[in-house]
Amino acid sequence: MTSEEIVVSLDEVRKEFGDTTALGGVSVRIHAGEAVAVTGPSGCGKSTLLNMIAGLDRPTAGTVTVQGENLALLSETGLALFRRRHLGMIFQFFNLLDDLPALDNVALAGQLTGASARQSRARALELLGELGVAARRDSYPAALSGGERQRVAVARALMNRPALLLADEPTGALDSRSGADVMQMLLDLNRSGQTLLIVTHDPQLAARCGRIVEMTDGRVARERTPERAA
Repeated sequence: MTSEEIVVSLDEVRKEFGDTTALGGVSVRIHAGEAVAVTGPSGCGKSTLLNMIAGLDRPTAGTVTVQGENLALLSETGLALFRRRHLGMIFQFFNLLDDLPALDNVALAGQLTGASARQSRARALELLGELGVAARRDSYPAALSGGERQRVAVARALMNRPALLLADEPTGALDSRSGADVMQMLLDLNRSGQTLLIVTHDPQLAARCGRIVEMTDGRVARERTPERAA
């Protein structure tokens, strides 16, 4: 995939919850290899936007296209399979399975797409090694630090070599040092070619991405390039 290819295209996307308009006609493009931050105050529509792109929610109006696929044309089963194959998701509170050790938390993502247990565990161990937590592979989430849990979560998100990595407040539950380490890890992945979309309320983290989409009241207020993108 070249940098000219569009990975995500939102065209006049609206999302209404009863009388509340969460998204009021949003149009955004994300190209392959970009690192894009979506920022804005609480309730501005950041997470709703991410949920649209992930196919976790459907728009009231407008079109969401990811990897050339119009998500509205997919069934719920089709959407779940599409997410597993093409998207990697990172959450603020990690969303790891408490009753599985780190290695199995990561390997499970591969098995859910049809890979064998042996293949999945080998890939998972490789990723844990690349992210610096291979030594914690047999540890359960409760025994891991916040930074370690997020690294395991990133490994899980990368398991199926996603076209797009979606991160919803990935440093929000971490202390400043662990948060900086995780953010640097995500930017290093982007430098290696990984397309990245980060939702964050932290302007300093957003400024390290290549482009910032600022949202207000369910709309894109402006898009800009940081003065000093890392």
